[in-house]
Amino acid sequence: MKSELFPALNDITFANKTPEEIESEIIKIYENLSGRSLARGDPVRLFLETIILVIIHQRALIDHSAKMNLLAYATGDYLDHLGALLGVMRLEASSALTTLKFTLSEAQEANILIPVGTRATPDGTIYFATTEAIEIPAGETEIKITAQCTVTGMQGNGYIKGQIKKLVDPFIYEMDVENITESSGGSDIESDENYRERIQLAPESFSVAGSKGAYKFYALSANANIIDVAVIAPEDADFCLPGNVYLFPLMSGGEIPSQEILDAVYAICNAETIRPDTDYLHVLEPGTVNYDVEVIYYIDRQRATQAAQIQNAVNIAVTNWISWQKSKLGRDINPSELIHMIIDAGAKRAVVNLPLFTVITQWSVAQENSISVTFGGFENG
Repeated sequence: MKSELFPALNDITFANKTPEEIESEIIKIYENLSGRSLARGDPVRLFLETIILVIIHQRALIDHSAKMNLLAYATGDYLDHLGALLGVMRLEASSALTTLKFTLSEAQEANILIPVGTRATPDGTIYFATTEAIEIPAGETEIKITAQCTVTGMQGNGYIKGQIKKLVDPFIYEMDVENITESSGGSDIESDENYRERIQLAPESFSVAGSKGAYKFYALSANANIIDVAVIAPEDADFCLPGNVYLFPLMSGGEIPSQEILDAVYAICNAETIRPDTDYLHVLEPGTVNYDVEVIYYIDRQRATQAAQIQNAVNIAVTNWISWQKSKLGRDINPSELIHMIIDAGAKRAVVNLPLFTVITQWSVAQENSISVTFGGFENG
């Protein structure tokens, strides 16, 4: 299947693999060469039909093999090999990060060492370990430090402020710990679609002039859960002064990036070998535009026996629209698309009272508030 990243490209087929057409082609060739027609039960025809199965399988393999050489179709290891041609490797799974605050019950006369790897946990199952050794200075009671989940993947994400508060490794002093930022940044291995987009952007990274595509390529490389990045230059917005560049990353599921993610993007894009000397870089949270959903839909009376399935499909369609709406920065709030998806789900018609069409800036994302989806009843016609 062709990736949605290339909507302007037509689907292509390298080898016809339609069983009916292949069978007709083979039988026709034999009949032309032999000068006789083959009835359905003819032994020769039965023999040719066994060969046709092999040919159909070979055609499918030829078509698949050829498509795996194209960026729009390649998946899995085939996509990895295309990325290797441009020196772009798939991002490995990463661990969630958070900031821990260690607090002594009272100040001490000497510095108190917190060793690297000191662990805290929210539940005794997931653990976060400090990424470097740090000391609480004499006369002070607290210190803040970054901690990393001890396992990779998304399971370390989403622990809100104050939830990671059980100290695992003992101290001779009475010590409390808690996270002061929500844990985030943990990701599974990079998906094909995110990796495909980075491969497409890779030639931009060859530029030393700080092109928008280059900034986006490097920002997407900071974390596998970053799905979009807005690169705003002076010509794009009044707030952007000459010589300043603003990056706004967006996380999977339309989530706003944590400070740890913003810092990771800044570290990559601000590197001496990447950022032009004349650029002053800012990495900020995207803006958010909130909206409510208020939908009433109707079902054709002739499809009353399918009402339960249609109602379920409509609810799924609304959920998919909400996900689609916040999967990209600068995507206008578009109720027409919502109506289209509800009709495709089987509804006769839909009345969308909210949201109204709203233009979204390049650096903002639409996020839902309340959601009301009501079945209005059956209608004739």
